[in-house]
Amino acid sequence: MDKLIIEVELPRDLLVALNVSADEAARKAQEWVVIELFREGEISSGKAAEILGVTKFQFIQLLDRRGIPYLDSSPEELAHELAVATSAIQRPKGG
Repeated sequence: MDKLIIEVELPRDLLVALNVSADEAARKAQEWVVIELFREGEISSGKAAEILGVTKFQFIQLLDRRGIPYLDSSPEELAHELAVATSAIQRPKGG
């Protein structure tokens, strides 16, 4: 994957207060950007995992640790989608 470096300025005091290195802050910033792109529906979970260099399962675990739902559909929406999918499977072909 072709990479682009984007610089973000943060006060040194912030890194000291958080007790993180510049490398760790850069990693966290990358995670935040990728997670937000996923939340906005701009990228898939698979693409997010690829960008972060983790498996899809590890990405889902990262979302869980951050309290971010992997699925954002309501129970009613999921039930409707299941009913539509079940109906499509049960329909004879060509009918």
